[in-house]
Amino acid sequence: MDFAELLQGLIIGFREGLEAFLIIAIMLEYLNKSNRKEDKRYVLHGLGYGLVASLAFGLLLFGLSKLINTSEGNIAKLWEAGASFIALLLITTFIYWMIKNRNNIASDIKDQLSVKVTKWGIILLAAVMVAREGAEIAILTFAKSNMGYFSGSMIGVFISAIIVFLIYKALINVNLKVIFNITLIYLILQAGFMLGYSVHEFLSYLKATEVLSTDHALYTKLFDLSDTFLYHKERIIGMLLYATIGWYSKPEVIQFTIQYTYTGVLLLYFFKTRK
Repeated sequence: MDFAELLQGLIIGFREGLEAFLIIAIMLEYLNKSNRKEDKRYVLHGLGYGLVASLAFGLLLFGLSKLINTSEGNIAKLWEAGASFIALLLITTFIYWMIKNRNNIASDIKDQLSVKVTKWGIILLAAVMVAREGAEIAILTFAKSNMGYFSGSMIGVFISAIIVFLIYKALINVNLKVIFNITLIYLILQAGFMLGYSVHEFLSYLKATEVLSTDHALYTKLFDLSDTFLYHKERIIGMLLYATIGWYSKPEVIQFTIQYTYTGVLLLYFFKTRK
């Protein structure tokens, strides 16, 4: 199992799981304080439905990816490039929404619950909130098409569930704002990595199908550090950088430029809106 993929999946699963379970905790605590304890069971029903929907969606996309990747090699490369780009568009939308609304999530949930919603209204609200976070994990796993990434995601979700349970029971106290900011930055780096991977695989497809010659300018390497400790496939430091910031030890100029331009723009927007 690829350690880098496992680590990437674990961090993303932890981040999205933490947000999903915190939403459930907020709903439960609000119902507690508003003397509506009898409605808490509907929140848990919604949690269950949301988890099932997320898992089903993830397995569907993962199975589709594995099916395509067992086909002829060139088609698989084109699929990976296209799937990564589609996933990138969706994840970018999620990131933009998270940055824009990161300070209002709790109040928005409480506002929706302040109205005397029905049993199914509470279930639907909880299910949609959880499934939304689960969809992010599913889309990223779909783009990776890697069992290590999927396993890491599940481990991350499990860890986040334990932490939120301890927070809810007031057994631990953590700075959630710091955790969310750090993991959101990581998600931005991974989205940039996904874009770079999409470009790399598309170039590989063009080379394999001889649409472009192997000496075309698009294949010009910015640098080659594959013989050093920064080699992203085998060396420890290189693999850690690959898992965290999408490092390639031998990137094409166009891949590197597009990947880190995208990452830089999103990080600039993130830090600008923090003010």
